[in-house]
Amino acid sequence: MDIKKIIKKKQNLCPHQRRKNRCKECGGASICQHKRIRNRCKECGGASICKHQRQKSQCKECKGSSICEHQRIRSRCKECKGGSICEHQRFKYQCKECKGSSICEHQRIRSICKECRGSSICEHQRRKSNCIECRGSSICEHQRQKSKCKECNKDGIDMLLLAASQN
Repeated sequence: MDIKKIIKKKQNLCPHQRRKNRCKECGGASICQHKRIRNRCKECGGASICKHQRQKSQCKECKGSSICEHQRIRSRCKECKGGSICEHQRFKYQCKECKGSSICEHQRIRSICKECRGSSICEHQRRKSNCIECRGSSICEHQRQKSKCKECNKDGIDMLLLAASQN
């Protein structure tokens, strides 16, 4: 990189090492009253927001520039060979063979690796969402996993039995 470009880049950084115009703490010119990047703020009616209240580039209904012919975000589409897809047809960041950024030294997804103390592991050495003691999001009021609780899924089971008896 040219030395002039490096100097110019450093001049555009605030004391927090962010772009001056996008630093919330410094009150950058591109930050709105809601502490968001102005053109992406729904409440301010930002220029990057469509009539469906989504990012214009990623709105399927508006035929956003980031949407492919398969109605997916282009970079994540396997059929379009998107930039986030590796040669093994997986997301690059989660591919063990490609040494993706979400894979730890134990060849697991870093956030759920107990040995790495992943961010999704609680103090009881369980996934936070499945921990009864931590009141995880997958635990119901009956202290069971929501998907396996007969009391919570009673209506679903009754509907299956009814459908089976009608056949």
